[in-house]
Amino acid sequence: MATTLAEVLRRFGPEYLRMHTPSSAQARAWRAIVACRTPALGGERLRCDGCHAEHWRWHSCRNRHCPQCQSRQRDAWRAARLGELLNVPYCHLVFTLPHELNALAATHARWVYDTLMHEAAATLSDFAANPRWLGGTPAFTLVLHTWTQDLRRHLHVHALMACGALRQGEGGSSAMTWITPTRSERFLFPVHALSRVFRGKFMSALQAAEQAGKLPRDPADARQRRDRQAVLRRHDWVVYAKTPLTGPAAVLDYLSRYTHRTAIGNERLVDIQDDSVRLRVRADNHGGKRTIAMPGQQFIGRLLQHVLPGGFKRIRHYGLLAPCAKTERLAQARRLLAMLAANPRAREDASAFMQRVAGIELNTCPHCQGRWRVVEQRSADMPALAAMLQVPHAGCRGPP
Repeated sequence: MATTLAEVLRRFGPEYLRMHTPSSAQARAWRAIVACRTPALGGERLRCDGCHAEHWRWHSCRNRHCPQCQSRQRDAWRAARLGELLNVPYCHLVFTLPHELNALAATHARWVYDTLMHEAAATLSDFAANPRWLGGTPAFTLVLHTWTQDLRRHLHVHALMACGALRQGEGGSSAMTWITPTRSERFLFPVHALSRVFRGKFMSALQAAEQAGKLPRDPADARQRRDRQAVLRRHDWVVYAKTPLTGPAAVLDYLSRYTHRTAIGNERLVDIQDDSVRLRVRADNHGGKRTIAMPGQQFIGRLLQHVLPGGFKRIRHYGLLAPCAKTERLAQARRLLAMLAANPRAREDASAFMQRVAGIELNTCPHCQGRWRVVEQRSADMPALAAMLQVPHAGCRGPP
């Protein structure tokens, strides 16, 4: 039987909890992962109206940190985005924070994550508004990731950006035009210039937050903060641009790999041996894999540091995709690119198709093709689950 994340938490959890107290968000994620698709969350007993076979279908937790739930969430998200892609090349960029900020992120995760995404978006928006590069309103999506393959802290955002922008007519004219990149159709901005501007924006925000007393739990004292500032300003920050993608289908498939990815999925867990968890990690840039072993307590500690603060939005849309004016701006861009209007019925059909291929449609009996009917329902028993897991109830105090 394949090893799962829930099994690892059950096996090593009690010992970990004797020495550590998870935050409220971490406790919620922990309980959800362990309870997902088990009697603890309740479910329905189904009976086939053809062959009269029966089985229980337990409810999913739907937590965004649960690897069992995210494949379904990803497919639904993918279907909803079908009408938002433009028929132009797309560029994939990655903005990474230096590891010198990891300790600050451990105590002020919400501020660091918010600032990372805000300054990356501001950098891309400024470059897009510059007539030297585009001179218009861009369309891009940011997705926050916080991990490496072995679950260390590695803070970065993936940006998928259309190679072009929507520009308003000269002299305040209401006429709109679609602008292609100045150097070539498949080149947006120089990454070294992006890196310098991104570093400057983040450092200004960090200095302002320190002066305003917004980071009271910063583990660095005054001298250490000065040393950190010096180190952060001395080195270039990593901004990476990957080969542009062409075609809406390729772009959507590519982006959906990142949007609902969890720190680790069950497919990367090999097994549990004694006091260690064995997992697969990337061995090279050509798809090779290798297996490493990690003590169970260390595995859980690393896993929990990637639980996001409650309510934090790790997928954000900007420019033409910003929710406030998305419908009108995207319609203008589609007209200028001679694209057909987005068809709500097509999106609906695509969603239904994704449900079928993802196995979400579970109402047909595999034995006789009859229909499953609910004959009994069982409600969730969360207090009993919390007691069984010995995980503190949500609401315990911890880092935000």
